[in-house]
Amino acid sequence: MLPKLFSGLLLAALAIGSNATAQKATGKPQPYSVAGKKAQVFTTAANTPLRMAAGEALAFKPEAQPLETQVCIFVDPTKTFQTMLGIGGALTDAAAETFAKLPKAAQQEFLQAYYSPTKGIGYTLARTSIHSTDFSSGPYNYVADKDESLKSFSVKHDEQFRIPFIKQAQAAAGGKLTMYVTPWSPPAWMKDNNSMLQGGKLLPQYRQNWADYYVKFIKTYEQLGIPIWGLSVQNEPMAKQKWESCIFTAEEERDFVRDYLGPTLKKNGLGDRKLIAWDHNRDQIFQRASTILDDPKAAQYVWGIGYHWYETWTGSGMLFDNLKNVHEAYPNTNLIFTEGCIEKFNFDKVGDWALGERYGHSMINDFNNGTVGWTDWNVLLDETGGPNHVQNFCYAPIIGDTRSGKLLYTNSYYYIGHFSKFIRPGAKRITSSSNRDHLSTTAFLNPDGKVAVVVMNDSDKKQDFQLWVQNQATAAVSQPHSIMTFVVN
Repeated sequence: MLPKLFSGLLLAALAIGSNATAQKATGKPQPYSVAGKKAQVFTTAANTPLRMAAGEALAFKPEAQPLETQVCIFVDPTKTFQTMLGIGGALTDAAAETFAKLPKAAQQEFLQAYYSPTKGIGYTLARTSIHSTDFSSGPYNYVADKDESLKSFSVKHDEQFRIPFIKQAQAAAGGKLTMYVTPWSPPAWMKDNNSMLQGGKLLPQYRQNWADYYVKFIKTYEQLGIPIWGLSVQNEPMAKQKWESCIFTAEEERDFVRDYLGPTLKKNGLGDRKLIAWDHNRDQIFQRASTILDDPKAAQYVWGIGYHWYETWTGSGMLFDNLKNVHEAYPNTNLIFTEGCIEKFNFDKVGDWALGERYGHSMINDFNNGTVGWTDWNVLLDETGGPNHVQNFCYAPIIGDTRSGKLLYTNSYYYIGHFSKFIRPGAKRITSSSNRDHLSTTAFLNPDGKVAVVVMNDSDKKQDFQLWVQNQATAAVSQPHSIMTFVVN
């Protein structure tokens, strides 16, 4: 059954702050104050039973200048930055096939765990693929071989598992799920290596056919009741993989967007769909962004730059400065985290605490560097870390053990939930800073006036600190290897 994560959770749903009410009445921004307010605390901590557990509400009181020796998290809700699009995960073939193998009770538990904003962690964002990926049972596409007219286009394959799965996720999310779609490779006959696998490139003579293919997919899914908010040009365009992959240099992606995909979407009434470029790692994100966005004719079609975390997470850094560089150079273009997961699945390590800390570290720094949306990879995998047709087995926040019919929750699920449940679409990031490097933080002002402050402790020691908001503070304690969310009403 769904873990009892959220005891006392309704305490976090108190009346809207008086400043938000005043702003609505006058239409003018009002000074923000936490005087007389309380912060409801939710905690997940290693070596404890705490999993998004509600603690006592902490009262703020006037506080003078803190001493240099005092540990503080400083928050300023009057300094606002990017607006949150949403947080969620990918609805893949592998997730859908695993879901179908679970008993009905486990299926309903899964849907509630991810998509209920009250009993779960309130996912609002989703990604799915345009035909197969490595996390499919095998390669497939939607047209017959050499069908340049695309008359044979059909998503019948998806109707068995993926489309019903997506529709159930939509319903569990309250009928709305912001969905974007991504291809891993064109059909084999459109490529110079005549294979959907092992990289290769789109043949020049099929650029228009391939652009038309995106339109076919979007319109077909929408006719089946799945609205498509956006799309990316190509998953990991600089990776030659043993699974579905296709290489685009920065110049090739720019030209394809400018001369084919962008105009084709517009011509077919899909010009308002949000187009995401790059969709690969943080390492080359600035080179890709600058190549595309410095061409005004290409840039007019691009809503954002997507990125992953692979290849850039060893040692002490994950190249977050590369995000900052793009955000500062192109402030009108959005940043969106489109994929990340822990690779090399080992069932015996499903309880490893480092899984969640990887997510917390990435999400805090991604948001603090301008990211507007964050999408995990597979929302569900089985006890093998699949299915995956090239044995590229990985972790998911929830593992569906098809042998027992039960769900296993990794701590990644809870770490993501500390953001997705309390930072809602439309929230504005606000200033939040720490004066100790083992405490990291981000914060958002939600549309309902509530402030959500996330604090992560990745050290082995317990840390007393003050949550300090404009000369008001409250004392708190961070457990070793923990993550906390403070909801200020």
